[in-house]
Amino acid sequence: MVNIPALNALVPVMGICYGAQLTTKIYGGTVGKSATREYGRARLQGILHNHPLMKGVHEEQQVWMSHADTILQLPEDAEVIASTESIPVAAFAMKNTPHPLYCLQFHPEVTHSENGKQMIANFVVDVCGCQQDWTPAAYIEETVQSIRNQVCEGKVIMALSGGVDSTVAATLIHQAIGKNLYCIFVDNGLLRKDEFNQVMEAYSALGLNVKGVNATNLFYERLKGISDPEQKRKIIGGLFIDVFQEEAEKITGIGFLGQGTIYPDVIESVSVNGPSATIKSHHNVGGLPEKMHMQLVEPLRFLFKDEVRRVGRALGLHESFIARHPFPGPGLGIRILGAVDADKVRLLQDADAIYIRHLKQEGLYDQIWQAGTILLPVQSVGVMGDERTYEFTVALRAVTSVDGMTADWAHIPYAVMANISNDIINQVKGINRVVYDISSKPPATIEWE
Repeated sequence: MVNIPALNALVPVMGICYGAQLTTKIYGGTVGKSATREYGRARLQGILHNHPLMKGVHEEQQVWMSHADTILQLPEDAEVIASTESIPVAAFAMKNTPHPLYCLQFHPEVTHSENGKQMIANFVVDVCGCQQDWTPAAYIEETVQSIRNQVCEGKVIMALSGGVDSTVAATLIHQAIGKNLYCIFVDNGLLRKDEFNQVMEAYSALGLNVKGVNATNLFYERLKGISDPEQKRKIIGGLFIDVFQEEAEKITGIGFLGQGTIYPDVIESVSVNGPSATIKSHHNVGGLPEKMHMQLVEPLRFLFKDEVRRVGRALGLHESFIARHPFPGPGLGIRILGAVDADKVRLLQDADAIYIRHLKQEGLYDQIWQAGTILLPVQSVGVMGDERTYEFTVALRAVTSVDGMTADWAHIPYAVMANISNDIINQVKGINRVVYDISSKPPATIEWE
């Protein structure tokens, strides 16, 4: 448990969400189950506008909540500085502390908290006296040198996916060690339609040393009959390690494993002591170094997605890499709800290709942070001409976000949705129903599994 009083004796502290609840408990307040859970949008009320943390924060501004517990009673020496309609303590400040100690029940760091950046700036710049001098160029210079210091004359092996994270990470490592970076692209049979060839061609144009490995049949065989999402993730991650290790053993002197891990992967994959929970297992975090006996090289580990994109642009990468939607490490294996097989993969690839093509044609792709199609484990009756069908349903998912920590569903025009639905049902034999997911994160996640 964090020793907040000891930390606050040295520096100003701001507790966010669980941090606010922990501060409450440590200083003698009470935390318990909330009568009304708050997930997603809430609006600030009763703001103490003359408080340093609330400078420039407007009444009724949207913030993003993610909590079922709430602060029932504040510590004796605390002052409420903001509320919401549902909870009386959305933000508070401790009095008579060595340094400022402020707490927020909501998440100011996410894009859906409208004045969140203002609050963070108030704390970081005005209260703490820090300078906002981080730049992608400075990050690149510092990171490349750090990789050189870590790897020296060693060799790094790394998996590439075509996504922005692995591409930016590989480019940074390549700048640091050049030919000593060996890249592997594993075709696990769970990629998007035609993705393997497209990615290989794109990386060849970048001049990276990439080897493609077709392991489709192996993955399908191991996934046969497996429906549990976490079990699927672990099988896919475990096989990925096995295939990757086999390729690594063909190269002498490999001592390092490069990964495109970003901070949301770390947060959602690793639990801490206390009530926080592991949201998902992730093949980019945990387990790999122990099994492969390699040191990790993770140049993006403490960056959010928007920061990765800024670094990628500063590196001069093509926008096709930078603007590409995130894609889960286990691929379509977790977008097929239930057991995975080759026929279901084909259905989902075809439907998803139609969906993404329409978004690009309508100029919507770059406005959406992530879009994907989910194959549901249910079939329903349909009528096509004189035939009665009994086929699968797909759910379309599209969200707006900046960093992936929170996300809201994208408001795609009805006419566009109608065209997408018509083309999927008419062109993909085996699907006769299309639905759209309008859940935010939280309480839902972006992926369904």
